[in-house]
Amino acid sequence: MNAELVSELEVPRHVTWRSRAVTAVGPVTVLGGVIWALVQPDRVTLLHPHGQGFWWLFVEPPLLVVLVGLVFWLVVAPAVLEDLADVEGHATIR
Repeated sequence: MNAELVSELEVPRHVTWRSRAVTAVGPVTVLGGVIWALVQPDRVTLLHPHGQGFWWLFVEPPLLVVLVGLVFWLVVAPAVLEDLADVEGHATIR
């Protein structure tokens, strides 16, 4: 086997329970918001708002929960995982 190819192989990373927990927070929050919207459909006003303003339609609690979950999952979690990997002495987990 060529030495260059061997050096390019990635070593399997040990994933700790902390990194799995941080990784799961975003998707679980998004799922919780979607379930909330399905269980209480009157919370999400999509059809016939009957004179409600923009903020009544835009700021719906289930939609905000989904938005917060997405922001955590895509923006916050990668940085937290990098910090966790540095603290635990592992390579960057993505």
